[in-house]
Amino acid sequence: MESTDSYEIVIGLEVHVQLATKSKAFCGDPNLFGAAPNSQVSVISLGHPGTLPRINEAQIEAGIKLGLALGSTFPDTVSFDRKNYFYTDLPKGYQITQDRAPLCQGGYLPIRLGDQLKKIRIHHVHLEEDAGKSIHDQLEAHSLIDLNRAGVPLLEIVTEPDLRSGEEVDAFMTAVRQLVRYLEISDGHMEQGSLRCDVNVSVRKKDNPQYGERCEVKNLNSMKFARQAIAFESKRQISLLESGKPVISQTRQFHPENGSTSLLRSKEEAPDYRYFPEPDMPPVKLHAEQIDTLRVQQVALPWDLYTEFQKCGLSAEAARQLSESRHVAAYFQACLDATDAPVNLANILIQRILPEFPDLEGYPLQAAQLCALEAVVSSKEITAAAAFQNLLPAWVQAPEKKLSELIDQLELKSDAPLRELEGILRKVVAGHPKEALLYRNGNTKLFGFFMGKAMRETGKKADPQTITALLKAILEA
Repeated sequence: MESTDSYEIVIGLEVHVQLATKSKAFCGDPNLFGAAPNSQVSVISLGHPGTLPRINEAQIEAGIKLGLALGSTFPDTVSFDRKNYFYTDLPKGYQITQDRAPLCQGGYLPIRLGDQLKKIRIHHVHLEEDAGKSIHDQLEAHSLIDLNRAGVPLLEIVTEPDLRSGEEVDAFMTAVRQLVRYLEISDGHMEQGSLRCDVNVSVRKKDNPQYGERCEVKNLNSMKFARQAIAFESKRQISLLESGKPVISQTRQFHPENGSTSLLRSKEEAPDYRYFPEPDMPPVKLHAEQIDTLRVQQVALPWDLYTEFQKCGLSAEAARQLSESRHVAAYFQACLDATDAPVNLANILIQRILPEFPDLEGYPLQAAQLCALEAVVSSKEITAAAAFQNLLPAWVQAPEKKLSELIDQLELKSDAPLRELEGILRKVVAGHPKEALLYRNGNTKLFGFFMGKAMRETGKKADPQTITALLKAILEA
């Protein structure tokens, strides 16, 4: 038997993203996780005769945001189709999805592998609704059905077969979760089912350009399960080929208790879904103006921020940590506007603040305040130990207080040059109320005006970095 090293694993993904819209995909039922079973339903989501679906514009908008982030292309018109099959958690007897005309096509999602980025091509993204949930472990002789999930809006991301290992799939799912959270279209909680994936696995000899027969493993709701399923399935297929047996294309189910997969159905036995156009919903025109508006509003993307932060001198790991969360990245970007010491600020955030405030949720200090703190440490006004053991905790408890006031109150230095400097800067700002008001209303170019005044008032003897941080704090207070 040849070594498994002579084989290459080829993987494509179908990722299901539950959207955080207020209502379901095609009706007004609330879209809430954790509500009492079968409490978030209506005659529409239950499939009562004579009821008609209606389009949720928020679902389409979320899909456009995702497509823009992926660099996908959009058609002029999209349409919906019925996917017909019978299952107990599908009360209508069909699922509304997109078969003929998906929302967008093409594009890519970069994944981080060590210090390198690899682009995973996207085949398409389409809109659909989720099915209900079958519960098999609460009663011994019966299964229960919770239809709260029936009709919840989904985006399905279908990749090209560009992934080559469980580790790359892990990185891809991590990147998807990060992206949908950046875009604020989903909470990305895999443990709650907000993010799930089907993996399509095949193997081939490394010198063979042809893809092997693929097998699909359905409904994996954790990265650990995805890695285990890929490892088991690739070994199973290699073992078949090495013993002279063919790999038969089939759909398989994953068993988390032992990390194995088993036959669910062969592709030849797969149900004929009898797709046909959804007769109760007209095609939807995608207006260029709507797409352009969302493009202008698009937030900075995590992989772009990662690169930007590295250009500021941060290590790859520091850039990764500070671009992980949209809120953390935005806070650090604000710090970059108020400091000339980005590496120092990054270290303060990573070592002193993020361990206690992982997403900076509820963190009371503004970026300019943190930059002012860094400035007094760098200028040796107070020691780093005094700053982080005494001053920072006290300022977090009383963020409305002035930095110099806290330093004096805590007796962290014996002289008062910082307090005097702050007094000079406050007089500069107070002496130009019109310019201060314009700055606070968004004309940030006036900061250079105040810097010039401040440098003249201090005789150009004060540290410019300290002046910058303190002046920012005063103007933005």
